[in-house]
Amino acid sequence: MKQLYITTTLLIVCAALSAQTTQTLTLDDCKRMAKENNNTLIGKELERRIAAQTAKEAFTHFFPTVEAGGTYVNLNEPLIEMALPNPLTGTPIGMSMMKSGKAASITAVQPLFAGGQIVNGNKLARIGKEVSDLQYEQAADEVERHTERLFRQVVQLEEKLKTIGAMDELIRQVRKDVELAIRAGVATRNDLLRVELQEHELESQRLKVENGIGVTKLLLGQHIGTDGTQLQITYDAPEDPESPLIHYVDPHEAVLSRPETGLLDRNLHAGRLQKRIEIGKRLPSVGVGGGYFYNDLMGSDKNFGMIFANVKIPISDWWGGSHAIKKQAWKLKQAEIERINGMELMVVQTEQAWNELQEAYKQTLVAKRSIASASENMRVNREGYKAGTVTLTDVLDAQSLLQQSRDKQTEALTNYGLKLTEYRLLTGR
Repeated sequence: MKQLYITTTLLIVCAALSAQTTQTLTLDDCKRMAKENNNTLIGKELERRIAAQTAKEAFTHFFPTVEAGGTYVNLNEPLIEMALPNPLTGTPIGMSMMKSGKAASITAVQPLFAGGQIVNGNKLARIGKEVSDLQYEQAADEVERHTERLFRQVVQLEEKLKTIGAMDELIRQVRKDVELAIRAGVATRNDLLRVELQEHELESQRLKVENGIGVTKLLLGQHIGTDGTQLQITYDAPEDPESPLIHYVDPHEAVLSRPETGLLDRNLHAGRLQKRIEIGKRLPSVGVGGGYFYNDLMGSDKNFGMIFANVKIPISDWWGGSHAIKKQAWKLKQAEIERINGMELMVVQTEQAWNELQEAYKQTLVAKRSIASASENMRVNREGYKAGTVTLTDVLDAQSLLQQSRDKQTEALTNYGLKLTEYRLLTGR
């Protein structure tokens, strides 16, 4: 009795631990976890932080450049030696200088004009930050697509598993009909064997679907950052979808809100700034500064300050600089063409997505009608078999058609959901 108590307790504890580790997630839960844990998005977030630091670094170029330095010298003999006449005795007096000593300085230079390189460099760095934000948004959309794709694949497989269960129950009913027919002498043992073969086929399908569910859950778990072996999903039973007309957006308007359009715009703007920077490299640069200097190399402390201005004119840079400017001009033209081409292709992509969404919706309607016809066909054939006017082959064919119809409806509803998500992401709905 004591052993039975211990065994029961262990079973309860194991069941409790299993319940604690199992996760039951909705589609929204999976999307949220993917945004938090997906490795691709984590990498894109790091890129955003890097770009933000680059922009802050570029801003510091507006500040003065400050430099400080110090030197200590100790020579094996004086650098300067001389003999000075003594007016009183006439004997030369030896002197030596700069055998040892130290020097220090600090300077600050404020750039006043650098051909626009600092200003345009800061604008370019800000564009880099905006680009990283848009790339993150783009990656987030793709992660959402893939999350829903994997989730709906699990739903599709589980719905197919339900269909197999329903067909299994239907075949058991057919088996009863066959057994009654055999006892009545209107069917043979061969008919029962054919029913058993159909049962074995359903069992084989069940194993394949269950394996597919397990693998897909592992992929979904890896994608959202959780253990796929303990993952369970919950979802509403697939229903007849509403007309996609309520989701329609003009494709020319839709492309304006896409991150890809933002990237094309930033690429064009960056091209203009890079051209200005190339021109600025060949313009004079002006700066003002000040400094403080100290040394005791001459044997006594000396310190002084100064202010200065400098002007640099890169004369020789124009020899090759004109070609660099022309190169940037051609790159800018490329960016303009890429933007026009990209916008046109996105309009086509949006229109294609709309057509595919409409087609997917119509497929769900066809699948619904097919199920109604297949169900009626199954009912008629079963009644006919009982009445002896229909063969078992017709009944089993009707069962296969019904299973195919239900599977096609599941696939059609899954496909419609994916197409709707794709269209919403493309149109910003």
